[in-house]
Amino acid sequence: MNISKYEQRTLHALAQGGAIHHRKNTEGHIIEIDCMNRDGWRLEDCTLAIFQRLRRRRFISSQDGGPYRITRDGLAAVRAQLDNR
Repeated sequence: MNISKYEQRTLHALAQGGAIHHRKNTEGHIIEIDCMNRDGWRLEDCTLAIFQRLRRRRFISSQDGGPYRITRDGLAAVRAQLDNR
């Protein structure tokens, strides 16, 4: 499947235990997101457009209004990368 570099970077951060926290307006539409890795650092590459693409492809999902996390489809789509630790 074709996944852009920014989508790949976001999915990789989520696969390691990160989450996407979102804010909604009064109509219930998501207007702002913060992609956080497992260490609490914010990922700047994750924009609202990237978030919408990942959600449309069902690579991320939210349970009971909580933060968005990676799904099984997202784990299958992400390529393995070396961890720089």
